[in-house]
Amino acid sequence: MVIFGASGDLTSRKLIPALYRQFQRGRLPNPTRIVGVARSPFTTEQWRAQLTESTAKYVKGEFDNESWQAFSNNVFYHPGDIGNEEDFHKLANFLNELEQSLTTDRVYYLSTMPQLYAAAIAQLGKAGLNTEKNGHRRVVIEKPFGTDLASANELNKSIHQTFREDQIYRIDHYLGKETVQNMLVLRFGNTIFEPIWNRNYIDHVQITVAEEVKVGRRGDYYDKAGILRDMFQNHIFQLMMMTAMEAPVRFTGEMVRDEKVKVLQAVRPYKGSDFAEYGVRGQYAGYSDEQGIPDESITETFAAFKLFIDNWRWKGVPFYLRSGKAMSCRTTQIVIQFREPPHMLFGDQKSFRPEANRLVIQIQPAEGIQLDFQSKVPDSDMKMRLSNLDFRFDTSGKELPDAYQRLLLDAIVGDPSLFARSDEVEQAWRIIDPIIAAWKSPAAPSLFTYEPGMWGPIQATEWMESQGRSWFDVCPII
Repeated sequence: MVIFGASGDLTSRKLIPALYRQFQRGRLPNPTRIVGVARSPFTTEQWRAQLTESTAKYVKGEFDNESWQAFSNNVFYHPGDIGNEEDFHKLANFLNELEQSLTTDRVYYLSTMPQLYAAAIAQLGKAGLNTEKNGHRRVVIEKPFGTDLASANELNKSIHQTFREDQIYRIDHYLGKETVQNMLVLRFGNTIFEPIWNRNYIDHVQITVAEEVKVGRRGDYYDKAGILRDMFQNHIFQLMMMTAMEAPVRFTGEMVRDEKVKVLQAVRPYKGSDFAEYGVRGQYAGYSDEQGIPDESITETFAAFKLFIDNWRWKGVPFYLRSGKAMSCRTTQIVIQFREPPHMLFGDQKSFRPEANRLVIQIQPAEGIQLDFQSKVPDSDMKMRLSNLDFRFDTSGKELPDAYQRLLLDAIVGDPSLFARSDEVEQAWRIIDPIIAAWKSPAAPSLFTYEPGMWGPIQATEWMESQGRSWFDVCPII
């Protein structure tokens, strides 16, 4: 694995610790060599020493000196500049010396600024580092995959000049989380959920990605991106696809991704008044005081809108998508809100309306599943109360792996199931681009202000209530 941007935060905080934990479990192919590439003038020994300290910090109690020594013996550093073609030819020679003519698969991981993706990939091609004469060649790209449809198209065209689509792994760490993967097992590995996973039994679906933190030091980037680019086009759409997709014929990478793309293709495009009526936008109080934010900024830090998926399963079922900064708590959750019983037999309906069944899938921080249902209050005259069954992954007795552990291993072994394909990325932008354009236009709906620590602007709650529904605002869920 060749990591470009090896001196960056992602490498020390996520990538190396993830590879080290998989090495400890004996899951990496033997031998697996890791080569870091960056402009910093390190030697291999200096980089190893730096990684020893950072890895011990991030894996905490799982760090073991003996296993780290065995792992770090296969960690190397090679200085190089993405803008220098000669450096890539030197890298090619360095890798060939390490491999000693053995057939070796290579994974190139671009842990760099997104602006350098196209240049790095072009340089790999010029140096012949993309050829598969002596093993597979794959490239992993971090999000964002463009900033709109035009830039995503341009990036894809640029990458495809050097690598085939089956060699490209666009990574979204949300798909590496255990609960997201468990969605497929929950739906397609059981017989109790799939028969009711449709418009006949489900009233609506809520997907929320809330963050407690403010923009902080990311102000310069965030003000250009906004919440729709930062969260919806990638993370939230991924969760929506996993929730709404049909069962693939077989569990293979391409068949899973085929079904995900069909979800996006079925999303009803906004028209006319939809841009104003189908969503609420907000900005937390004090946003313009953050470092790098212009005083007059109208960038959203909160957004909520609904989409409809016009296919046989979901016709007429609204999907409410919501995300924001400086919210009440940090939580990522999918709420399947079922319909009310067609006829209520119990209780005084004028004074008490029991809540309908609800399935809550908690992605983070406490990964698990909770099912809410009505039960009788003991020793009462058929009074009802909301009860629940829940399952938490952290009670299973096993360490819950970091998302990168799963995704890096998948890239190494060549399993693309949890990575985005080019048509998926482009289709997501086709949905988001018109909303961004409308919300930036002179006719944009109002930008409401909310206090940090709230669930967004009060208008988002009122908007939901006007449709006879309410947000599921509970922290923690499980």
